[in-house]
Amino acid sequence: MAKKRITSVTTRRGDSGTTALADGTSIAKTAELIHTIGTVDELNSFVGLFITELPADSEFRDICQRLQQELFDLGAHLATVGMTPAPQGDWLDEAVQELNARLPPLTEFVIPGGQRAAALAHACRTICRRAERHSWAVADAQAPARYLNRLSDLFFIMARLINLAAAGDEPQWRGIKK
Repeated sequence: MAKKRITSVTTRRGDSGTTALADGTSIAKTAELIHTIGTVDELNSFVGLFITELPADSEFRDICQRLQQELFDLGAHLATVGMTPAPQGDWLDEAVQELNARLPPLTEFVIPGGQRAAALAHACRTICRRAERHSWAVADAQAPARYLNRLSDLFFIMARLINLAAAGDEPQWRGIKK
């Protein structure tokens, strides 16, 4: 039997500045937990946008589609205040190591940009960092924060690989001119 999810998008319950967690608990829309859930949702949307810029045969497509499922799981973990398990990030460690091994060492700071897909990966990285910062302020933060920390590394590496594959280089900071 299918689960009953949402029967009406407009409930008007949020018109007073509160929303409900998955267990029905009312919480202020300004609460840090809601900021965290919202930023994870925003990140998931940007990952979807990032996917649209990836070639059909890109190895990053499968990675990003998995990430979208796991980001939804992470949102569920947060919305159920830990009653739903957080995604396990062990595979992220492996992906970061494997993909990073393909890159030349960094000699300077990387400037977000270059190819459109790389720029979107950088946008995902910065939104992910914001979600991580928010997550440290909520209960049971260690699993979500660790997952998001590793995930932001993965977006950085994907951005670098995309730029290097397409242009042979990447935008880098040139330092302050005196």
